[in-house]
Amino acid sequence: MSSEEKGTGEAYSPDKESAPAFGTTVEGGQARDNEDFMTRNGLNLRSFQKRDYGEASIDSLDRSLKTRHMHMISIGGSIGAGFFVGSGKALSTGGPASLLLDFLIIGIMMFNTVYALGELAVMYPVSGGFYTYSTRFIDPSWGFAMGWNYVMQWAVVLPLELTVCAMTVGYWNSEISVAVWISLFLGAILIINIFGTLGYAEEEFWASILKLGAIIVFMIIAFVLVLGGGPSGSEYDHYIGAHNWYDPGAFANGFRGFCSVFVTAAFAFSGTELVGLAAAEAANPIRSLPGAIKQVFWRITLFYILGLFFVGLLIRHDDQSLLGAGNPYADANASPFVLVGKYANLKGFDSFMNVIILVSVLSIGVSAVYGGSRTLTALAQQGYAPKIFSYIDRSGRPLLSVAFILAFAPLAYVNLDADGPTVFDWLLALSGLAALFTWGSICLAHIRFRRAWLRQGHTLDEIPFRAVGGVYGSYLGLGLNALCLIAQLYVAICPVGGGYNDVQGFFKSYLALPVVIVFWIGGFLWKRTGWLRTDQIDLDTGRRELDWDAINKERERLALMPAWKRTLHTVFI
Repeated sequence: MSSEEKGTGEAYSPDKESAPAFGTTVEGGQARDNEDFMTRNGLNLRSFQKRDYGEASIDSLDRSLKTRHMHMISIGGSIGAGFFVGSGKALSTGGPASLLLDFLIIGIMMFNTVYALGELAVMYPVSGGFYTYSTRFIDPSWGFAMGWNYVMQWAVVLPLELTVCAMTVGYWNSEISVAVWISLFLGAILIINIFGTLGYAEEEFWASILKLGAIIVFMIIAFVLVLGGGPSGSEYDHYIGAHNWYDPGAFANGFRGFCSVFVTAAFAFSGTELVGLAAAEAANPIRSLPGAIKQVFWRITLFYILGLFFVGLLIRHDDQSLLGAGNPYADANASPFVLVGKYANLKGFDSFMNVIILVSVLSIGVSAVYGGSRTLTALAQQGYAPKIFSYIDRSGRPLLSVAFILAFAPLAYVNLDADGPTVFDWLLALSGLAALFTWGSICLAHIRFRRAWLRQGHTLDEIPFRAVGGVYGSYLGLGLNALCLIAQLYVAICPVGGGYNDVQGFFKSYLALPVVIVFWIGGFLWKRTGWLRTDQIDLDTGRRELDWDAINKERERLALMPAWKRTLHTVFI
């Protein structure tokens, strides 16, 4: 077969042993468009009926995500409690330098991971993206583990975020039972999910705009406060500069403190990969996904790194308020963003930031339902979960998968019990490190894809969107994932407080590892498949057909640009 024939993206079958099958491609979006307005948007009983999409197909999901949705999901979608509230606990345990360095390391890792995901998702925009890539390019048993690990990650994040919502409202009125607010926000999540993909996309679009706008406002105010422009009588009515880096110091709790911040950073970045998951429901992923992937650089640099740098300048790491009255992920009083407003005597600014925190955590709750349900549907379509979860209704919603994730929401009510915080800790232990396994698998899947791609006679020119760091970027991302897991293992054995952890303390810090191992063993016992050899990897089934005339025209346009402008466009625009 000629390289031109391969370039079209049409399937061909080189001689090799059979590999796991992937669903045929049909236009599920076209079936949706044939429905009336009320059915398309899930607003009548007919919309809940099963969609007639022929064979179980990945593409039977809704395809209503537009370019603007993809961009905002990538740049602001996962900014939530980990960033706004958890950063306070991280500052307390590690100090401002550890906070900045650990988030920078995770940021470099995410930059390479998301670009690797983008390369794969443009070629294979399938539901359950990264789980499917693990199954396809690494090992079906490992793919089973990654799929179920991702489902369980979001299933436990949902009650966590509902709890944070209730605690955040308690900032204004602590007398009303948190059960009232949990019920209210659960109802809001249910209503948003009635509108399916469009509901998720619009909610994320406007919530992201609000979050990003608030962070920009915060950084402008923070810059003024650091220079001593705060109101007279406040803690920032004189030049602050880097004073807090010297007194009480840049680091806290030594090497243990430095390592402990990694898990907070990982929790804060969780959800960044959702832009790849959303590719299956984008109207035109080949056009919208590359631009969305490039926006991740700005989120990492401007919002995470620069925003937390200002936090470290303005808030002392020994400030007792950072410890909060409760769990560091659920107590908005411990948010350094709120504390800055208090200490600057900016009337109403603390309430403003609490509103932003409330919107952020509600947004992550909606993302939890979206991410978990789409992955569960993909598992069912590939035979790795009960077939009932492959049910997709006429409006394009994976209805039973959504119901499965929502069934975990009532776990938030355990906070009404005296032992609620203990359950909260265990839920956090399940979700804290789970994302690292997902990200590492994306990098490894990209490495294996590139190796198989070249081994089976293809060239890099046939890849429409290539990761900036190439395969070396994925090696770096995989290495940094391993480094973070090792650092957290050290903290699980040797906690920040000194001494050594007991068994319960160890598993609260490292529960994700045994959970993944159990899933991996379960996948092997179910499917009896192991590590795929390079010539077993299926590169063709489900590969998107590409408009090579348009792609080549764009490449020619880039080639005519000056080197600096071409680099700027390739990486950032």
